[in-house]
Amino acid sequence: MFCAELLRRSNLSLKYVSKYRRVFDAQHTTGLQSSHTTSTRLKSSLNAAREQAHCQCTAIPSFPRSQVQYIHKHPVDPKSSLLSLLPTEPPNQKLAIGACTALPPTPQNFTPNPSFLPILSAVYAKHATSDPSVQSQAAVFGSPGGFNLSHPSDGTGAATHQGGAGGAGHGGWIHVSDARNPPDYGRIAWPEDIIGSVEVDGDGRFTDGTGRWQDSGTYRIVTREGILGLSEYMMGKLKERLTQLEREN
Repeated sequence: MFCAELLRRSNLSLKYVSKYRRVFDAQHTTGLQSSHTTSTRLKSSLNAAREQAHCQCTAIPSFPRSQVQYIHKHPVDPKSSLLSLLPTEPPNQKLAIGACTALPPTPQNFTPNPSFLPILSAVYAKHATSDPSVQSQAAVFGSPGGFNLSHPSDGTGAATHQGGAGGAGHGGWIHVSDARNPPDYGRIAWPEDIIGSVEVDGDGRFTDGTGRWQDSGTYRIVTREGILGLSEYMMGKLKERLTQLEREN
């Protein structure tokens, strides 16, 4: 009698154990599926973040006087990055500043976009005389003190003529240079930093109202001192022009 009762209770216990094991297995499977779903979602989020990281607005690290640029994944060369002032993805290579094989860009790893400098030049030809920094230089040039090398007549162009601390009542040329490496007062910027020049008369007024902009022909987008250090005003005008060209294309 006792053995029969013990066997009955043992079978009953095994039945409950089997039942609760099935419940545990079901919960465990559900938990694994939920964990797998969470893992899949996490991976998707990370992949999306990586894709967004291909185009990021960032100050180029460890590079003196660098302005904020958009760093894009190069659409053709996987080993290069495309530098642009526009956030559009994929980027328009014709409107980019250039490409580099490492960050920060240097004269050794940077390749300029040949279409960019003509755009930059056209923007300066149109807006340079409205730039407050250029206007202040013109005002100084029209002051009575200082020295002046007068109008260029030797055929060398504007890049060799520069007024000093004042024009002494004579006209001449003002160099418009990149702000990444500003020259000392009354000094001429390095040729690689001179974007172009405008002409002023003896009173510091821009000749013909336009300044007769001339490209220097020596400007380099990237030097050891930085990349494209334009004034806030000219940077704004350049971005406006690039945005316009992007819409037209």
